[in-house]
Amino acid sequence: MKQVVTGFVLTAMGIGTAHAGGVERSTQSVGILFEQGTYAELSFGRFDGKVSGTSALLGPTIASGDMAPGYNTFSLGFKQALSPALDLALILDQPIGAAVDYPVGTGYPIEGTTAELDSTAITALARYRFDNNVSLIGGLRAMKTSGQANLPFVLFPNPYTLDTSSETDFGYVLGIAWERPEIAARVALTYNSAITHNFDATESSHLTGGLPVTSTFKTEIPESINLEFQTGIAADTLLFGSIRWVNWTEFTIDPDEYRNVYGNALVFYTHDVITYNLGLGRKFSDTWSGAVLLGYEETKGDRTGNLGPTDGFTSVGLAATYTAGSAKITGGVRYVDIGNATTRGLDGDFRGNSGWGFGLRVGYSF
Repeated sequence: MKQVVTGFVLTAMGIGTAHAGGVERSTQSVGILFEQGTYAELSFGRFDGKVSGTSALLGPTIASGDMAPGYNTFSLGFKQALSPALDLALILDQPIGAAVDYPVGTGYPIEGTTAELDSTAITALARYRFDNNVSLIGGLRAMKTSGQANLPFVLFPNPYTLDTSSETDFGYVLGIAWERPEIAARVALTYNSAITHNFDATESSHLTGGLPVTSTFKTEIPESINLEFQTGIAADTLLFGSIRWVNWTEFTIDPDEYRNVYGNALVFYTHDVITYNLGLGRKFSDTWSGAVLLGYEETKGDRTGNLGPTDGFTSVGLAATYTAGSAKITGGVRYVDIGNATTRGLDGDFRGNSGWGFGLRVGYSF
């Protein structure tokens, strides 16, 4: 059961994380460390959502149109057992990201607004196993991040624009795990440190007459805690899940010129976020396994930013794994019911939104 079922657990949990707290796109799981021997995996994901709302700020109620374009993600992982007690792993992924595109021609107060946030991270992890089924986990993470934004507003003659430098900075991972392989039981608790970027930025606005000005600002990619667990509950049946806390109240994008124009940060959050996932996996044969997964993130009810007009989610996903010799191919789909939100400034009313996530992972044991 352990060899077949756990292959799809991480894929199922990673599908459709588009609205998991803030701008998160990766769960930062350490599950690869528990694969046997030498192992490599390649994953692709796609999320297509519909996020639209209305605003009556300028008088009549105007619809925004779908402002959340679909996007792709990828990750690459490699794990090597150096000894019976020591494992090393390298993970390449995209921990955070955002894409915003309010359609032109709607009459919405910020029609034409676009924004992007991109990141790539490399994480090196090590796990040392003791004789009592306990293991210690540690590692380093290097993250490269950049962003840009273009915010026209009907009341201003010139749009606000932002283009940041691309910055690479470092954090660390610490954790502890316990396992009983004979019943596929495992609990892993990991802490991911914050990573602080000091960006150089080029901004312009109606206050600068549309001319560029330079500035600097600091952004903290927030710390997080992951609790991942699984256990066999019957023959060929696995219960699994995760609880993830992220300190999103420490994450701000606060360039000088934007604050001069609007009096607040471009992006900020008023609550930390806890994301829950719970799934059930089943081995049907030596080659096929399947899983169902539920996800939940509480709707807080506070007003959100116009670049991220969502508030919590509920999701359900399905995944299947085909095993052929040393190869495992996992595919999955996840439906996300995106929480209703009211935006700051424009009183935008965003409700009834949803999206679909799709994922494919290919793993190979050497």
